Amino acid sequence: MIKNERQYRITKNQAERFSQTLASFRQRSRETEGVHPRIAKAREDAVRSQLSDLEEQLREYESLKAGNFEIKNLNVVAELPATLIKARISQGLSQKDLAERLSLKEQQIQRYEATDYASASLSRIKEVVSALGVEANTSVPTTGSR
Repeated sequence: MIKNERQYRITKNQAERFSQTLASFRQRSRETEGVHPRIAKAREDAVRSQLSDLEEQLREYESLKAGNFEIKNLNVVAELPATLIKARISQGLSQKDLAERLSLKEQQIQRYEATDYASASLSRIKEVVSALGVEANTSVPTTGSR
């Protein structure tokens, strides 16, 4: 998942390089480079797969930047870090903007996001949720009565 503009630029550059590599494979295959066709196909398929993954990450980030994100019920705590990052991006906030809202340094938000908020206390996560205006469902589903 792309978490900031720097990662977006890096991913975009990587995608461009994979695209160029794919084009060079096609050009070389026309010139018969002496590689067995199965090996050439496997190599091309691997690059195409990597390119597809990068393009999907770019599309997701661009969609989030355009504000396209709807928070659905958060059923698993493991989803929380990605949800917070997506909410920040979709609101057009940089890590620096969020840090300013929380009176923190930008590097702290970078650390939180780099580690998927593993080092953040519950009270800090609540502050981030509040700063992003995310509505949290605080009810705990029951599985039945005892």
